[in-house]
Amino acid sequence: AAALAARQAITLARKTSDVRYLGRAQSNLQPWWDKANAPVELAVLQATVQQSRHEFAAAKRVLVAALAREPRHAQGWLTLATIERVSGNYSATLEACAAIERAGAMLYANACALETRSLQGQNDAARSGFSALLSQATDAGTQAWLWSLIGENEERAGQGISALKAYQNSLALAPDGYTALAAADLLLRTNRAAAAVQVLAQESNSDAVLLRRAYAAKLQNQPAWQDMAKQLKERITALDQRGDDPAAHARERALMHLWLDADGPSALRAAELNLTLQKEPFDWWLAIQSAQLAAQPVAVEYLRKQINSQVLKDARLGK
Repeated sequence: AAALAARQAITLARKTSDVRYLGRAQSNLQPWWDKANAPVELAVLQATVQQSRHEFAAAKRVLVAALAREPRHAQGWLTLATIERVSGNYSATLEACAAIERAGAMLYANACALETRSLQGQNDAARSGFSALLSQATDAGTQAWLWSLIGENEERAGQGISALKAYQNSLALAPDGYTALAAADLLLRTNRAAAAVQVLAQESNSDAVLLRRAYAAKLQNQPAWQDMAKQLKERITALDQRGDDPAAHARERALMHLWLDADGPSALRAAELNLTLQKEPFDWWLAIQSAQLAAQPVAVEYLRKQINSQVLKDARLGK
C-alpha cells in the first residue's frame, strides 16, 4: 500500500511539476525512510523522490545499497542511470543501462543507451533506435515517454521543428510537466512566447512554470510579468529562510536573473552553482547564456572546455 501510494504521488509530481506531491510520497514511505533493512522496492522509491528533488548524492547512496541486495531491480538501475546521466557521467550511465538489460527490461535498457548516445552526438542512430522502440511500445505512457526522448534528441541535433512536433505528440498521449517545460523552453528560445504560454496552460503554477509564464509575459510586453517576478522572488526568499540547499534551486534562480532581471553576474553565479549539481545540456546552455550576458568571455571559454571534456554534443550550445 505504501509503494502504491508513493508511486501515485511521484507520478502526479512529474505530471504537474508540483513538488508537494513528493512530500506526500515521502510521508507514505516515512516508516522505512533511510532504513538499511527497508524493502528494496521502497528504498528505490525513496531514491526516486530524492532524485526528483535533485538530492542526487543521497539518492545514489540509497540505490547502490538497494541494488547490492537486489541486482536485477530494473527500476532501480533506471533511476541510477538517470542520476549518472544528469551528472554528466556517461560511462557510468551506460553501465547502468547494461544492468537494466540484464534485469530483462529490454525496451528501457535500449532507450537508456540511446538517450546517452544521443547526448554524445549520435543523433541519427538515436532517432532510428527510438523510432524502432516506439513501434514496440503498446501503452500510451511508454509511447509518450519515448516521444519526449525523441524531442530531446531532435533539439540536440538542431531540429527545432521536429523536436516541437515530438513534444506535442508526447503531450497528446499523456500530460507531463517535464515535457511541457521542455516544449515551452524551445518556444521561448525561438521567440514564440504566446505558444509557450499555451503549452503551459494546464500546468500548476510551480516555480518553474511561474518563471516561464513571467518570461513569456515580459517578451510580450505585458506588465503582469512584474507581479509574477515579484511572486517568484518571494518564493525563493522563503526557500532560503527555510534553509533549503541553494544548489537544488539554482537553476530557477539563474533563469530568474537571466530572463527577468537581465543580471548577468548574478545569473552566472547561480548557473555555476547549479552545475555543481546537474550537467544536462540545458544547464550548460544556461551557464553560457549567463556568462555572455555578464560579458565574461573567459568564463564562456572555460565552460566550452568543460562541455568538450564531458563529450557532450548539442547544437544549442554552439561551437
